Amino acid sequence: MNFTRSDFPKGFLFGAATSAYQIEGHAFGHAGRTHWDDFAATPGNVIRAEDGARACDHYHQWPADLDLLQAANFDTYRFSTSWARVQPEGRGAPNPEGLDFYDRLVDGMLARGLKPAATLYHWELPSPLADLGGWRNRDIADRFADFTQILMSRIGDRLFSAAPINEPWCVAWLSHFMGFHAPGTRDIRAAAHAMHHVLLAHGRSIEVMRGLGMKNLGAVCNFEHTSPADASEASLKAAATYDAIYNRWFLSGIFKGTYPAEALAGLLPHMPKNWQDDFPTITQKLDWFGLNYYTRKLIAHDAGPWPHVREVEGPLPKTQVGWEIYPEGLHHFLTTTHRDYTKGLPLFITENGMANADVVTNGAVNDAARIAYLDAHLAVTRRAISEGVPVVGYYTWSLMDNYEWSLGYEKRFGLVHVDFETLQRTPKASYHALARALAR
Repeated sequence: MNFTRSDFPKGFLFGAATSAYQIEGHAFGHAGRTHWDDFAATPGNVIRAEDGARACDHYHQWPADLDLLQAANFDTYRFSTSWARVQPEGRGAPNPEGLDFYDRLVDGMLARGLKPAATLYHWELPSPLADLGGWRNRDIADRFADFTQILMSRIGDRLFSAAPINEPWCVAWLSHFMGFHAPGTRDIRAAAHAMHHVLLAHGRSIEVMRGLGMKNLGAVCNFEHTSPADASEASLKAAATYDAIYNRWFLSGIFKGTYPAEALAGLLPHMPKNWQDDFPTITQKLDWFGLNYYTRKLIAHDAGPWPHVREVEGPLPKTQVGWEIYPEGLHHFLTTTHRDYTKGLPLFITENGMANADVVTNGAVNDAARIAYLDAHLAVTRRAISEGVPVVGYYTWSLMDNYEWSLGYEKRFGLVHVDFETLQRTPKASYHALARALAR
């Protein structure tokens, strides 16, 4: 790495991130069924119909995994909690084993000097709630508030930070309009309802955590740098629409109490009744904002139905999942988010990383491409800080290779290699490079 800890402001936090369903092993500890279990069991949705039943067995191996975080000289660990592990039915009585697990996990972080950064929801909706309409149903916001109350009454007193929902765009648009993630719906009305209800649930969750006296509460959204594929007026308009749906909808909702006109042009007829009345809840005061960033997209006009967008393959080097490597996009979002929305609020880069075709050779993994990727994105982060953007922390995705949703176990994002047959962990060259750069 071409940096050390001293190249960042004093107190800048470094960490790694994971998510519950991707690593824990959902078959353990009497967790309830999720819509990802259902989605994966449906032919054609997930490579080899793989699911998160065992995943990385973090449920049993968490002490060694936290040791890996500590040995890498990280300051903080961004983890998520499983709604169905805590409340198997998505409502009603909690699962004591689930609460006990997160209790032990948080205490384990604190014992190792790691700041626990919790995300309540990373996509694993309990199946009984999906049966009732899931994110299409307005009632989901109150059910999520109840889950927040149960979980944070148990662990909220020991957390460094908390955010309700990871990547609302994925929860709503990717899963209800594009159909690529659970529940696999392709329906514009379902998408419009989910796009709004996910933010209503965010606001209700923040209300609950404030009521419990919790501090350092934020939101985490994902961003893709969007450029028109050519100079035509049609492509310029298509790119603006894509940007409005992907990048500006959730920022505008949370910080301005509005939705972008380019997105409402298609979604307005399908929005839930009286949606405008929910902005006082959605715009709850936050203490920080988190940005997840990986790639850029080139967008051209599509002659089909709204939103009239299609992706065009770009010329830049790509990761294992075909995403272009474009660090300047991260600089763009740090500066514009600060300037146009958050206006001085502390910013975290809550996810940034790359998939790479990593293999273990003679007991080691040489992932030089990942080292270069992380180095380049941390360089533009330092530049944004030097320009006055209040970036206060960086989490790489991910601590370890894991269940990569519809891509199964093929794509590897981890700093630590996982053999999914033996579950052997092997720290990669990127892990060791970060440990050296972050040494105190």
